[in-house]
Amino acid sequence: MTAQTRRDHTRRWLSLVVLVVPVLLTSMDISILYMAVPAITADLAPTTGQTLWILDAYGFLLAGLLITAGSLGDRIGRRRLLLAGSALFGAASLAAALSTTPEALITARALMGVGGAALMPSTLALIRNVFTDPAERTRAIGLWTAAFAGGAALGPVVGGGLMEFFDWGSVFLVNVPVVIALVVVGALVLPEYRAEDPAPLDAPSVVLSFAFVLPVVWAVKDAAEGLAVTPANTAALLVGLCCGAVFVRRQRRLPVPLVDVSLFAERRFTGAVLAGALMMFTLVGMMLHTAQFLQLVREFSPLRAALLLLPVLAAVAVTSALAAGAARRYGHRAVFVTGALLSASGMLALGLTPADPPTWWVLVGSATVGMGVGPVVALAVDVVVAAVSPDRAGAASAVSETANEFGAALGIAVLGTVSAAVYRFRVEAGVPHDVPAEGVEVIGSSLGAALAVAERLPHAARDLAETAREAFVSGMAATGRVGAGLLFALALGLAVLLRRS
Repeated sequence: MTAQTRRDHTRRWLSLVVLVVPVLLTSMDISILYMAVPAITADLAPTTGQTLWILDAYGFLLAGLLITAGSLGDRIGRRRLLLAGSALFGAASLAAALSTTPEALITARALMGVGGAALMPSTLALIRNVFTDPAERTRAIGLWTAAFAGGAALGPVVGGGLMEFFDWGSVFLVNVPVVIALVVVGALVLPEYRAEDPAPLDAPSVVLSFAFVLPVVWAVKDAAEGLAVTPANTAALLVGLCCGAVFVRRQRRLPVPLVDVSLFAERRFTGAVLAGALMMFTLVGMMLHTAQFLQLVREFSPLRAALLLLPVLAAVAVTSALAAGAARRYGHRAVFVTGALLSASGMLALGLTPADPPTWWVLVGSATVGMGVGPVVALAVDVVVAAVSPDRAGAASAVSETANEFGAALGIAVLGTVSAAVYRFRVEAGVPHDVPAEGVEVIGSSLGAALAVAERLPHAARDLAETAREAFVSGMAATGRVGAGLLFALALGLAVLLRRS
């Protein structure tokens, strides 16, 4: 190996480090807030809907803008977009750390999502440009995928460690020095790439995509927060669904669509995309509730809760690493179906959680979910790309990335909404009679708020705290049953969809 060859080799793998770090960071930020939710609730007093938007605004903007950002990178340059997105992500992280109201925090989280969407598609595209050798490129994409899958599981662990020593703003401030280093090193080592003849960007499709997603999500959250179907949330749901139908119809007619919906005609592609999205849906929804259970129900410190979550992270990491070997030996279909069944079993265990569960019960169920998620998410991109012709591989991988991010955001939205609705119904039915009426509304917003009220009502504190914790466990169990049902259905669907044509 000549000196020049060694330098090129070193530069390629240094570039990979620069490209994997933002993927880990953006994926981790989907779930890092889980450990900070109790502190944010105590400090900013958000409503249930605001709490879910604090968690969700990032993921929905990230997922919704991924494909648009990828098209923008073709025009202005992938490296330039990555560095600009990184700068916005860092600035928005600083704004989030300094937020003093729920509205300010939601806005900052949304801007973080825009920044994350700008940098995410550039990372995978630049890997394809930097690594021209197929074998090296496969290893590089494998590391990229592991960072994406592992980041969501790593988030609560990092968040718990930070919350042990600092306030909740630290879960955002940790991004700032990493982003500064990323911008400096990335400008030095990453090559620039832009398409010679980029396809035109269809602005109406971008607008329609958000007009579909946001009203539907708002309708679900509003119905759960008020425990009622109202004309407002019904209208929002109908508007969102109509916009979704128009969006799909427009994509079919455009010569260069924002989302190539014709890809879904290939059943293996559809199966892999659904599998990746539902696995991320399950993982982040499960981690959200497990993290809160350890802190608010078991009253563990953030650091101890984070350490107890390490087996879940290990389960995701180990099974991700073993996925490629298992697929070569048994086939992708067997690995995907087994992974879905494993995760479904873990969610079912959580769904059968008793009112006063032992800690090990929740942790074993959560780790089982992680064991199933790891191999499926790690292999999803491979199956997606292999299912289509080479000239459509870029569009296919973009749809897969978007589906995974969107699945993660929906996991918080849907499972968080199910949990919140069950919690509110149970806790309001069991609130002690001597609690003032104005306190009942606050208690129904979240477990953290209920425990804060209990501290101010010493005569009713024990009964109220016990009622609220049991209501939270009931909500967590409901999410387990919903998740288990979806994953068992996914396993059956994958057995059909992943058959070779």
